[in-house]
Amino acid sequence: MSERTFRVWRGAADGELTEYRVEVNEGEVVLDVLHRLQATQAPDMAVRWNCKAGKCGSCSVEINGRPRLSCMTRMSVFDEDEVITVTPMRTFPVVRDLVCDVSYNYDKAREIPSFTPDPKTEPGDFRMRQVDVERSQEFRKCIECFLCNNVCHVIRDHEENKEHFSGPRFLMRVAELEMHPEDTADRRKIAQEEFGMGYCNITKCCTEVCPEGIRITDNALIPLKERVVDRKYDPLVWLGSKIGTRPKDTPMAPNTRRPQDGD
Repeated sequence: MSERTFRVWRGAADGELTEYRVEVNEGEVVLDVLHRLQATQAPDMAVRWNCKAGKCGSCSVEINGRPRLSCMTRMSVFDEDEVITVTPMRTFPVVRDLVCDVSYNYDKAREIPSFTPDPKTEPGDFRMRQVDVERSQEFRKCIECFLCNNVCHVIRDHEENKEHFSGPRFLMRVAELEMHPEDTADRRKIAQEEFGMGYCNITKCCTEVCPEGIRITDNALIPLKERVVDRKYDPLVWLGSKIGTRPKDTPMAPNTRRPQDGD
């Protein structure tokens, strides 16, 4: 057992950091220490959490400036004399203390058209290739902690972009549906015009903070960008628009992106 110094954000947007000395035991995570603070020194401190197993995404905060899940951040990763600063996610409005209003994310989720299968396909007739199954399974590991949206500088540093940009979490959802072999909707136009695909400059900051290790940039955002560009500059599509008849877009392979360094 030892005592550590914590600096925790208290109050709303105009709040301030409050310093505490708190007991820390071997093997504990940051959320354990926050709960001890509530029990011993700050009973009115607001902390959002649920599963305490890294699967619900509720306890997203910023610890020493890095977006993390507090239930998955062990105290052992910090130096013994290091001050631990815990603040709410910076991209979203602060409700109180460490709790943010993340309703922006749910608003964006509702804007995405649902899965649209071919009505002519009889139940049980469709078979997916293993590569398509694995792609969907990777994207569905998302626990909606919204750390990727929090760290994305397009919305983190530019409040005005929230109206036009859905953020990496929901562009990944668009990519998942666009690359699903049974989804018949063409989502490339809405990715560009409604969800702000062009705002993304693939810095990979979203991938770096994903607690589930989803390769958001390489496996979702870059392939989606390539599909959007292919549609926009496809000469057959351009010619069809000029003569008044728009040919059906040529289907692409599930993932035509060439392997990159580190893949």
